[in-house]
Formats: sequence, structure tokens, C-alpha cells
Amino acid sequence: MRLDFFIANASGLSRKEAKRALGAGEIEVDGEVCRKGAYKLQSGQQVTLQGQPLALPGERYLMLHKPAGVVCSTEDGDHLSVLSLIPADQRRGLVIVGRLDLDTTGLLLLTTDGQWSHRVTSPRHQCPKTYRVSLAEPLAEDAVVLLTEGVMLRNDSKPAVAADVSLVDELTIDLTITEGRYHQVKRMIAAVGNRVTGLHRLKVGGIMLDPALAAGEYRQLTAEEIACMA
Repeated sequence: MRLDFFIANASGLSRKEAKRALGAGEIEVDGEVCRKGAYKLQSGQQVTLQGQPLALPGERYLMLHKPAGVVCSTEDGDHLSVLSLIPADQRRGLVIVGRLDLDTTGLLLLTTDGQWSHRVTSPRHQCPKTYRVSLAEPLAEDAVVLLTEGVMLRNDSKPAVAADVSLVDELTIDLTITEGRYHQVKRMIAAVGNRVTGLHRLKVGGIMLDPALAAGEYRQLTAEEIACMA
């Protein structure tokens, strides 16, 4: 999509006003000023007008409290998809922002905005994700230090590092990571000699799971929640 067309449709400006904003250096693409209306936007690029993120009208942003036993994919012959929890007339165009394992519960984001989704999931943005982790046994005395300094996971070339580890009780911790490796939390806990018995995502970036949402329920994100991930 041409940049000038995107600006006009996302901001409400006329094509003439969009051209003026481009010429004045008020438009940035991925943090760089762009003055070319013919610039071809690629999926995942962020456009701002005077520092404010732009999105095409009609985009939808949802948080869903994922229950266990549903998969984060559009099709699965053995299990229901999380999309089946959304009314059929509201599913069109929705993409699942990241993934949770079949038995993992908690915060899941869905949107029709591909650029916003990319910003949340792109490894270079290192979006933090916080999990409530139930453990098979209390953590060893040195486990928190090991997790925050980094532990080697099998077949990985570099350590996996926890951004934060907080003790909730003897068998529960809150663990924050900024990567998205395969089964990362479970493998990190195994690397310090313990085992995960339950995993629940509490937070993605600045968005907390709404405590009013029961498992399987969803709601629209607020404007503040959308903006905090832009």
C-alpha cells in the first residue's frame, strides 16, 4: 500500500493534507522520517503522524482468557481452536498474536492489524511476557540467580535469560521472558532441576489479563492498551 494512501485512510486527512504532512517531515516509518508518498509500506511497518501511531479504521484488538485444551491455530483435527471462542461473525481477519501451548492458560491477544501484531511478536522488539508458573517442588536456593543470569537449553546456542523472577509462594513464581523459544519457560525450569505443573500468562508488554474475564471469555482492548504496544 502506498504511504500517502495509508495516511489518508488511517488519519482522516485529505490526500492534499497527507502530502503536506509528508513534506513537513511529520510522518515516520519505523522511526525514520519519510517524505515519499509513493513509498510502498510492508507488513509490520509502523507509521506515525507527529509521533502518534496510525492504524487503518475498523481494525479490531481483543484480549482473550485462553482456557486449557484449545489450540492457538486456525485448524486442528483433535482440538478446538481459540478462534472458536469468538462469534463467527467477528472472526474474519483476526490473527493470533503469538502462541500459547495447549495446556497453557491466560492472556492471548488477537487482532486484524498486521503491523500491530508484528510489533508485539517481532524478536527485535523483545516484548516482555510474564507467566504465573506452578512448580512441582520449591525452587533450589540458587535457581533464581541461575534463571536471571541465563541457563543453557538443549540444542540452543545461547543461554535463555529471565528478565525477572518473583516468588509468589513456595510452589509458585512469576517469571518474565523477552524471547519466544519453543516451550521456553518449561525448559528453563527443567534446566534448574524443577518441573512446571501449571503455566498461566498474566501479561504481554503493558497489557495485563483482565481479572474480570473468565476462561474462554474475551473483550476489546482499550485505546490505552492498544497504544501502549505501538
